[in-house]
Amino acid sequence: MSPAPAKPVDRQLPSDEARELLSLTRDLVQRELRPRAAEDEAVARFPRETFRTLGDAGLLSLPYGEQYGGGEQPYEVYLQVLEELAAGWLAVGLGVSVHTLSCHALATFGTEEQRDRWLPAMLSGEQLGAYCLSEPQSGSDAAALRTRADLDGDEYVVNGTKAWITHGGRADFYSTMVRTGEDGARGISCLLVPADSQGLSAAPPEHKMGMSSSPTAQLHFDGVRVDRERRIGDEGQGFQIALSALDSGRLGIAACAIGVAQAALDLAVEYAGTREQFGRPIADFQGLSFMLADMATQVEAGRALYLSAARRRDSGLAFSKEAAMAKLFCTDAAMRVTTDAVQVLGGYGYTQDYPAERYMREAKVLQIVEGTNQIQRLVIGRHLTGK
Repeated sequence: MSPAPAKPVDRQLPSDEARELLSLTRDLVQRELRPRAAEDEAVARFPRETFRTLGDAGLLSLPYGEQYGGGEQPYEVYLQVLEELAAGWLAVGLGVSVHTLSCHALATFGTEEQRDRWLPAMLSGEQLGAYCLSEPQSGSDAAALRTRADLDGDEYVVNGTKAWITHGGRADFYSTMVRTGEDGARGISCLLVPADSQGLSAAPPEHKMGMSSSPTAQLHFDGVRVDRERRIGDEGQGFQIALSALDSGRLGIAACAIGVAQAALDLAVEYAGTREQFGRPIADFQGLSFMLADMATQVEAGRALYLSAARRRDSGLAFSKEAAMAKLFCTDAAMRVTTDAVQVLGGYGYTQDYPAERYMREAKVLQIVEGTNQIQRLVIGRHLTGK
């Protein structure tokens, strides 16, 4: 069963427009996402049309410029929209985060001509993106990637394999990091690869513990020819572009994690208020109420942390360390909160009759994607020690 609509989160928003966006998002989540999430996850159905709906509603382009069809919204607002989407259905919330990540290279490092040519279709929902950095042998060690792009006249010829690609085989374009020069970070460049390129193919989607409606697949590049004009930034700038995108993307993952945690908390509170044992609701028992209090505190702390990092980004301040902290804390919190939600529901929490078990399975992947939480600790430690 799906939980009843929860009381809206009490948010501090910077404008009336932002409040309207959050209201629109909650309405869309209640109408379009919650009713179908469990059924679609059960059969691994990818909700491609939902992303078009989000594009039509202006929710797929929030942090980008109005001149390209974007919403021109601060990250503080975009992330709270993302949180609401993830609370309704993580496959959609995470999908929007990945699409935003995929647009980052072009929007931030592309030329004016490139942005005018390709960005509007990306932001409208007409095209859905994917971000290609990881490979079978290089996940956390992204600078060791081997997918090769050699210049042949005015085209790059790309050969290699990318792994763990969200929307792999279903995206319309791939922001792809390739090796154009020497080993290491300085030999990496960024190409915007059309999905219909000859020689580009996707393996069958991975069979995952959760997030079945969000396809994750390897991509194979077999002599794929990409116009030179589709290189984003300079040759050798790809690793810088990748890291810049990941800093922002980690905030997206943090917001998604708090969305899942909030959904689990709402379910647990609802259940504890109606389930009776020994003649009274189980929420009246101190052991249960303390657990709910700890869950709520984790959610509020995570939300405050990711919003603090977002406000630094919006102010033009450095936020890499804070993004890593937010991703680390929020995803760990989501894992704890969703596990506790299963416990609150008891035996029912372990069944598919309630979404608690799905929330717990979904929370786990957020500790892994876009840099494992061990990598986040490494990033934070290096900032602290000046290395």
